[in-house]
This record gives sequence, C-alpha cells and structure tokens, in this order.
Amino acid sequence: MSDVTSLYFSTPPVARTVATAVFISSVGVYTGMLDMYGFFFHYSMLLKFPPSIHRLVTSFLITSKDLGVLFDTYFVYNYLSQLERSNPKFTKKEDLIWYLMFISSVIILVNSLFTGAVLYLPALLIGLCYTATQDQRGMQAHFYIVTVPAQLMPWCMLLAQLLFAGPNSFLLGLTGIFAAHLHDFLTRIYPEFGYGPNLIPTPGFVSWILRSPRTRITGYGTSYAPPSDNSGRGGPLPDSWRSKGPGRRLG
Repeated sequence: MSDVTSLYFSTPPVARTVATAVFISSVGVYTGMLDMYGFFFHYSMLLKFPPSIHRLVTSFLITSKDLGVLFDTYFVYNYLSQLERSNPKFTKKEDLIWYLMFISSVIILVNSLFTGAVLYLPALLIGLCYTATQDQRGMQAHFYIVTVPAQLMPWCMLLAQLLFAGPNSFLLGLTGIFAAHLHDFLTRIYPEFGYGPNLIPTPGFVSWILRSPRTRITGYGTSYAPPSDNSGRGGPLPDSWRSKGPGRRLG
C-alpha cells in the first residue's frame, strides 16, 4: 500500500489533482452518490444569491459514461502531465494553472453564447490535447489502436466525438480547440512572429497564491512553513561554511 501511495504522490501534482477530481466526481455521479445537477453550469446560476461559483469548476469534472470514465480520466492525466513535465510554455506551476483558468473561461464563454452546453470536460480534454501536441510535430501518437501523427490527435478526438456522441459534442470539442489556439496565439505566435508582448502573462495573484506560506494546526499550536527555496540549499549555516575542504581541529 505504501508503494502505491508513493507512486501516486510521485506523479505531477497538477495532473494528479485534476485527474483525481475528475475520476471521483464522475464515479460519484454515475453511481448515484452525487447529483448530476450540482455539476451543471449556466450563467443564470451566477446571478442567484449566493452565486454558484463552484460550478465554474465542477462543470469540467464529469466524463462520458461507462468506459469513458476511465478513458477520459486517463487522457486528462496524460496530456496534463505532458504539459507539466516537458512543455516549454509551462516552466512554472502557476503558468499551467493560469493556462487552465484561461482556456476554461473561454470554453464557458463561447459555449454559453453559441452551443448551450452545460458540461465542458470534452472541450477541455481536446484543448489539452491540442496544446500538448503542438510541440510534437514529426512524432507519432496512438489513438486507441491507430497510429497517427501527433498533431492530428485533437482532430481524431473530434471525429470520434462526432461519430459516437453526435454533432453537439463535435461543436463542444471545437470550442476546446478554439480556446487552446487562442491561448497559443496570445502567448507564443503573436510574440514570436508579430514581435509583440505576451498578451496574457500569468497574473501575479496566481503566483502569490501558489507561493504563499502554509500553516498547519497541530496539537501544540500552529506550524508555519515558508515558501520552498528552489536553490536546494538549507540549514542554519552560512553558505561560506558549506564549502568542502580538509577538517581542522580547534585548540
């Protein structure tokens, strides 16, 4: 059991957290333990008091039925872990969090205006796939049992949605590609080829939240953990005392 726990916590934290939330929420809904209505989003729900702000997140947590619970969860983890581990656009955790916030907001806005969809994980999943495969040109990928060029993966997923879930799901998937491409244009294409700035840099408040000191209530008081230092140095001694050299006996 400890090996399973160690393996779980050794995975990329953002991918691990999102995939776990997707899996638990979907299993809860499809087994009847959770009410599907609590996950829907409609803009009118933000106008109530208190506003259902949580739906901005929960509307991205429900997979398709049956085997879709496993496959969708796997694809969410797979593409998010690729972005978190090796994508040059997301060198910091806050950059990936801001990316998720941006494309999720675009997906909600576009679908609220044009499609009327109330659950958005299919769009987010295709958006993640689109972003992850932009830097994999020339590589091969597996779509179930078929090998295709990596950059065609989001379009294969769109085709599968059209065949198995109908045109409404296809349109929903298109909004995911639109959101991911808009993010790519504003952060990479325009700065590189238009010689302009990054139009949507990661806001300071996202970095502040992730780097804020953490407190923990213990039996003897509150413990305080400052933000970790990535330099890898630690301990109370000055840096000049850590240099290696022959020992000298005092006295």
